[in-house]
Amino acid sequence: MSQRRKLVTILAADVAGYSRLMNDDERATIETLSAYRGVIRDRVTAHGGRVVDSPGDALLAEFPSAVEGVQCAVEIQRSWHAAICNSPITVR
Repeated sequence: MSQRRKLVTILAADVAGYSRLMNDDERATIETLSAYRGVIRDRVTAHGGRVVDSPGDALLAEFPSAVEGVQCAVEIQRSWHAAICNSPITVR
C-alpha cells in the first residue's frame, strides 16, 4: 500500500513580549491581538490557506502553495506596518 504525500507551507506567528504586554495592560493586549488575528485570518483565506490553530498569542496556518504562503506573509507585514508603529504589540 503506497502512502500519499501532502506538501504544505506553514505560517507561524506569535506576539513578541506577550507576557509583559498582558501584565502592562491585559485588556488592550487582548483587543489588539483579536484585531491582528482578524487581519491574519482574512489574508490567509484570501490566499487559499486555512488557520490550523491559534492557541494563546500564537497562530498557525497552512497553505497548499509556498508562493501563496509567502505572499500572504508579506501582505500581513505590509498591512500592519502603520498599525504596529502605533501599538505596543510586535508580531514576529
